[in-house]
Amino acid sequence: MITVHHLNNSRSQRVLWLFEELGLDYEVKRYQRDPATMLAPASLREVHPLGKSPVVTDDGATLAESGAIIEHFAEKDGRLVPPRGSPEWRRYRYWMHYAEGSAMPPLLMKLVFDRIERSKAPFFARPIVRSVAQRAKEGFVQPQIDLHLDYLEGELGKAAWFAGDGFSAADIQMSFPIEAAAARGGLDARRPRLMAFLEKIHARPAYRRALERGGEFKLG
Repeated sequence: MITVHHLNNSRSQRVLWLFEELGLDYEVKRYQRDPATMLAPASLREVHPLGKSPVVTDDGATLAESGAIIEHFAEKDGRLVPPRGSPEWRRYRYWMHYAEGSAMPPLLMKLVFDRIERSKAPFFARPIVRSVAQRAKEGFVQPQIDLHLDYLEGELGKAAWFAGDGFSAADIQMSFPIEAAAARGGLDARRPRLMAFLEKIHARPAYRRALERGGEFKLG
């Protein structure tokens, strides 16, 4: 039996979505973030030493990293992977790695600096802390996010989905940074193709079933 060790409001939501698209039989073991630190509970370390999610256990094997998990199960099934060696397959492989390697770092930096800006620093240091956080966001982080969002908006003008005209596992992998950008990166109606992408994936029955299995999914 496949078990998804699912942390609320995390990358593991797209693993649930993939499994629903593939019609796999699996169990969900839920974990809740610490409301103060927003970190995963220590119990996840019993599954994987880093204590991160997603982690999937399958017939005694433990798989970690959402990209690796999605590639493993999608390629094992084959329906959501373009033919190997095709132009669509090359785009598929690119987006599978771009999502975490390029798109997520500035969005993670935005999250960190937002929290620094809101942190309870000593009174005398608070203006300095907030000023440093604001300058970092305005001078580097947000321009990087905008650069990537403009790039993605243009890429979605080339085909219906990221790898081509057919929906693929690359769209599942790319969903998390785009949803994070809509939650905290300034993505809005000024980039209509990206917003249309979110509307399309949210309308997929498998996406909705994954939300039912995983619970509330809200990025902030």
